[in-house]
Amino acid sequence: MMAQGSGDQRAVGIVDPEESSPNMIVYRKIEDIITKMQDDKTGGVPVRTVKSFLSKIPSVVTGTDIVQWLMKNLSIEDPVEAIHLGSLIAAQGYVFPISDHVLTMKDDGTFYRFQAPYFWPSNCWEPENTDYAIYLCKRTMQNKARLELADYEAENLARLQRAFARKWEFIFMQAEAQVKIDRKKDKTERKILDSQERAFWDVHRPVPGCVNTTEMDIRKCRRLKNPQKVKKSVYGVTEESQSQSPVHIPSQPIRKTTKEDIRKQITFLNAQIDRHCLKMSKVAESLIAYTEQYMEYDPLITPAEPSNPWISDDIALWDIEMSKEPSQQRVKRWGFSFDEILKDQVGRDQFLRFLESEFSSENLRFWLAVQDLKKQPLQDVARRVEEIWQEFLAPGAPSAINLDSHSYEITSQNVKDGGRYTFEDAQEHIYKLMKSDSYARFLRSNAYQDLLLAKKKGKSLAGKRLTGLMQSS
Repeated sequence: MMAQGSGDQRAVGIVDPEESSPNMIVYRKIEDIITKMQDDKTGGVPVRTVKSFLSKIPSVVTGTDIVQWLMKNLSIEDPVEAIHLGSLIAAQGYVFPISDHVLTMKDDGTFYRFQAPYFWPSNCWEPENTDYAIYLCKRTMQNKARLELADYEAENLARLQRAFARKWEFIFMQAEAQVKIDRKKDKTERKILDSQERAFWDVHRPVPGCVNTTEMDIRKCRRLKNPQKVKKSVYGVTEESQSQSPVHIPSQPIRKTTKEDIRKQITFLNAQIDRHCLKMSKVAESLIAYTEQYMEYDPLITPAEPSNPWISDDIALWDIEMSKEPSQQRVKRWGFSFDEILKDQVGRDQFLRFLESEFSSENLRFWLAVQDLKKQPLQDVARRVEEIWQEFLAPGAPSAINLDSHSYEITSQNVKDGGRYTFEDAQEHIYKLMKSDSYARFLRSNAYQDLLLAKKKGKSLAGKRLTGLMQSS
């Protein structure tokens, strides 16, 4: 924080969280400034509708107007200090630009809009991922290009859909209901509300690489001061979660730390100490072993044989990759991990033949069917779910798979309201079963060993022939 004008900052309540614990008094003082700024009777910042090309931009102010108002009404002489103060206010979401996601103040003609009191931080908002999922779903239901999802939002939506697979239908219904309500509102009002909601999520789910707080996030500071309230969530560690969207709650006076709070904190820290830790030497050994194992498969380290088609005219490498007869290097890679053989089409075919010889091919066919289900269009999902259920899991199914009672019960409940991730638990169980049992037997089988030795022998014979040709020439 700048030395000049620091007294003025304390006067208006913008306090460094490291110097004073964050509390409602800070928010209330900021809100007093925002209220005066919007009051036309006492000389507030002029809020107006600006004409743009083929449209109008309602209820906006410019950055210059805000900076000038702060200098005049808070007795700030340095414009830089006023801009800094405005950025501190914007970082908490009270004022936001309508053209980008960076919550800072600029002393120019950039258009800003005041946040609705409903979204003010003093209402103790700590939104859950379910709230964010509903917001992103609402955005996907909009037709206007200005409300299309950005790349990072689309990725977040995909992750949330996987995380909340079992309750996704409920989340989608909530989003639909809110969209129906919004469509009944006036077009101008809806445009303002959309921008205010977007600004709220710019504070609580900022754009990657965009730091909106200028010194220290007050919410993060509060979590650090109360570690006993932290628990695991979808993306790692969050505060005590709520089952529904956050609501307005009255501010509570700050209470002093009690002995019980200290005991809880000690219990939490002891639990962290007892967590399993891995020695750095073991981690280094694992990384070295992994690097050595995959070194010959890295085209930046080991040149491809035959030559790389991207830097030469020889396309033999592509022909080999597309061939049903895999190379010795490719067969060897199947033995690195179960995922390697599943990623390779030829490897899956070889593994399927082995399972057919053991009369257990239904496991792999079920796993592949569930993988394909996740890529199906939405209108085909329900039909495909029923087909998979009838083929692999229903009583008397022609290709019944062996599931434990817990996974079967969960899957049976999921099928009643089928979605792309209905068989997630069953698929995970079958994956572990194949990895620990069938895959290990496949690597020890004559089928794999013969394939591996045949490729080595073929490579050796080819080398001898090439040597002979070179000598004769």
